[in-house]
Amino acid sequence: MKPTILVTGGAGYIGSHTCKALSAAGYTPVTVDNLVYGHEWAVKWGPLEKGDILDAAFLDAVFSRHAAAAVLHFAAYAYVGESVLDPAKYYRNNVAGTLSLLEAMRRHGCRRIVFSSTCATYGVPNTLPLTEDHPQLPINPYGWSKRMMEQILADFQQAYGISYAALRYFNAAGADPEGEIGEDHDPETHLIPLVIRAALGTRPHIEVFGTDYPTRDGTAIRDYIHVTDLARAHVLAVEHLEAEPGSLILNLGTGFGATVKEVIDAVQAAAGSPVPVKEGPRRPGDPYGLYADAAKAERILGWKPERDLAAIVNHALAWHRRHG
Repeated sequence: MKPTILVTGGAGYIGSHTCKALSAAGYTPVTVDNLVYGHEWAVKWGPLEKGDILDAAFLDAVFSRHAAAAVLHFAAYAYVGESVLDPAKYYRNNVAGTLSLLEAMRRHGCRRIVFSSTCATYGVPNTLPLTEDHPQLPINPYGWSKRMMEQILADFQQAYGISYAALRYFNAAGADPEGEIGEDHDPETHLIPLVIRAALGTRPHIEVFGTDYPTRDGTAIRDYIHVTDLARAHVLAVEHLEAEPGSLILNLGTGFGATVKEVIDAVQAAAGSPVPVKEGPRRPGDPYGLYADAAKAERILGWKPERDLAAIVNHALAWHRRHG
């Protein structure tokens, strides 16, 4: 049996899928989650430690109970608009929480961490596809909090020898192909589940923000990556740090994007029902395109995504049909 891995935010969307992938690879995932946004029903492949990463005494108790070989760190608030309205909440939870976690790792001799970062650290792209050396100029507090978390990791690696992998991923989407877990946010802000809800009649319409972008159909392009492909990358990153301590920064994406209209078309085809659409103006700060150059992840981890947009939509649709 492979060692125990602590998964902060393991009751959330990407974290729970990663726990399943860790278990399939022979690890024992221990979920650490305060259940503010996570779901207890999503913790299926190991124990749940309910508490907050800002609570040092709680973390000490968790590390004492579980001899963790590494940490996978997903515990962060991730609503961009909310981060603009309440930046203190994001810096306290995301940045101070990460510092609290890393200090606990130091106290208990845990020296490897895989961090859930984001393409939001890049801000508005100068060139596409985005490579890891693109300048990082976030345009909202959420992106800045993740950028700060990356800097903290780099400093801790340099000063204390804590190895890390920062995985900057793009638009996580889809659901477990076997239907055991899926995407359930409240509020929901991600495009694909919103379009699915419109197709299923549980929301009146989907609003398209901007139809005059310089793209193939005028709508914005984003890089949608299947959540199980993301989960697999985290397992590979853990294994890489076991073999080669140090630091690792990788984009995770498909290398190309789908437009908003293409997503709507894919959902309509899969659902067999029309999606009511309302067209609106561009949102301030929205770039016309965001998609990754993920060649480095393939070169270093041997990873590349296996599932396309059709698979993403089909798995997500099956989940939403079963769970409303």
